[in-house]
Amino acid sequence: MGKPMKVVDLARKMIRMSGKEPGKDIQIVYSGLRPGEKLYEELLNNAENTLPTYHEKILIAKVRAYSFADVNEKISNLIESAQQHYLTPTVALMKKLVPEFISKNSAYEELDRDKIKM
Repeated sequence: MGKPMKVVDLARKMIRMSGKEPGKDIQIVYSGLRPGEKLYEELLNNAENTLPTYHEKILIAKVRAYSFADVNEKISNLIESAQQHYLTPTVALMKKLVPEFISKNSAYEELDRDKIKM
C-alpha cells in the first residue's frame, strides 16, 4: 500500500510540478468530507479474523465462507433493481450483501438506523 501521504502535501507537490506556487498562484481549499467519503480504509471487517505468520506485520485473512448460489442470486436481484433505477431498494440490497457497510453523509443513512448504536 505504500507510505501514507497527506493530501495537502500531494496538492502542494502537484501545484509546484505545474510551475505554480501553492498559496500564491493557487489556493488550497479545505472542504471536508463529501458524501460517501471516508478517512481510512478497513481491510478486514469485525467478523473476519487473522492468523499470524512468521513476520509480525504480515497476517493471513480468514474470511467467511459463502454459498455461490446464494451470492449469485443476490447479485442478480441487485442488478435487476439497478436496471429499474430503484435507488433506495438497490442500496438496501447492497447493504444486505455487505452488512458492515454503514452510510455516512449520504441520503441512505436512514437505511442504517437499526445498525447504529446510540
